[in-house]
Amino acid sequence: MAVQEMTVKEMAKKVLNNEELFLLDVRTEDDFNDWKIEGKNFEYLNIPYFELLDGVEEIMDQLPSDKEIVVACAKGGSSQMVAEMLNDEGVTNVYSLEGGMKAWSEHLEPIKVSDLNDGGELYQFVRIGKGCLSYMVTSNGEAAIIDSTRMIDAYTDFAEKLGVNITHVFDTHLHADHISGGRKIAEATGATYWLPPKDAGEVTFDYQPLEDGEKVTIGNTTIDINALYSPGHTIGSTSFVVDDQFLMSGDILFVDSIGRPDLAGKAEDWVMDLRETLYTRYKELSDELVVLPAHFMIMDEMNEDGTVAEKLGTLFEKNHGLNIDDQDEFRKMVTENLPPQPNAYQEIRETNMGKITPDNEKQREMEIGPNRCAVR
Repeated sequence: MAVQEMTVKEMAKKVLNNEELFLLDVRTEDDFNDWKIEGKNFEYLNIPYFELLDGVEEIMDQLPSDKEIVVACAKGGSSQMVAEMLNDEGVTNVYSLEGGMKAWSEHLEPIKVSDLNDGGELYQFVRIGKGCLSYMVTSNGEAAIIDSTRMIDAYTDFAEKLGVNITHVFDTHLHADHISGGRKIAEATGATYWLPPKDAGEVTFDYQPLEDGEKVTIGNTTIDINALYSPGHTIGSTSFVVDDQFLMSGDILFVDSIGRPDLAGKAEDWVMDLRETLYTRYKELSDELVVLPAHFMIMDEMNEDGTVAEKLGTLFEKNHGLNIDDQDEFRKMVTENLPPQPNAYQEIRETNMGKITPDNEKQREMEIGPNRCAVR
């Protein structure tokens, strides 16, 4: 009997729809504890596959009979083997996750956030397995991409489906946790690639400098992207206000936390820049702006429709990182609550500068693991 496979797109739908599922993860305990597929109604069993080489009889009583069981591993090979063994024991409701955690890390799910003025639209691309969020703004046949991942086909194919031409590509900052696809999209489409110049001092390619007060129009003139210099996560971090409705906060502000200032080794230097951005620059903006960050940390940050978004005024009420009056306490909270550095973050930064060009398999390896852009 052939092993049934579940695609990462099917898995994403189960996460977004809060469906019940039993996940048998056959990676090592360390890998599982570091990073797993998260679902609000998922149950988990972690048994490394090498403990199952002699058979699966010992775990049969731990498996449900009334739920789908998905076996997950790093690349999809070991999970197939275990699923076959379960099949042989008469388990029919079992699937192997196609492509494993590597494929899960790369899946992008486009979700419509809102209509914009004069017929435009705003989409959020949710990279569920990595916690990355990127965006497409469309208007009058044109599109802009913000904080794209390296899986550029997801954006170009979606633009083709919508019948729009990508004319501008933005990065809010020089990313350290994932490889940007911004430059490649620009090369493939002829779009203008924008990057904050204070983050671009070591880049090896041409770009359009994105600076405070810059306005870039997408399609109809009412859809302006206004740049707001907002250092703290990096020295060049730049936020965008789109259509006077949405604040693209990059990695400065998240729904449940704030950005970390240490990925260039400058935590002590940049922590007050971070405070200045959050407590002064952002405070001057309208409470009605909807914050759209470049990452999310936990599934609880997702809304019912799968988007990650919240009004700025609500975040000033509920986000702990925005409610620390004492500067010394803020500095201590930020610098003493930093999670481990992202996997291969120095290599990722050098890749995004154009200094190195790893092959595709190496890029996949560099990005494996959870999102770690926030202060805990």
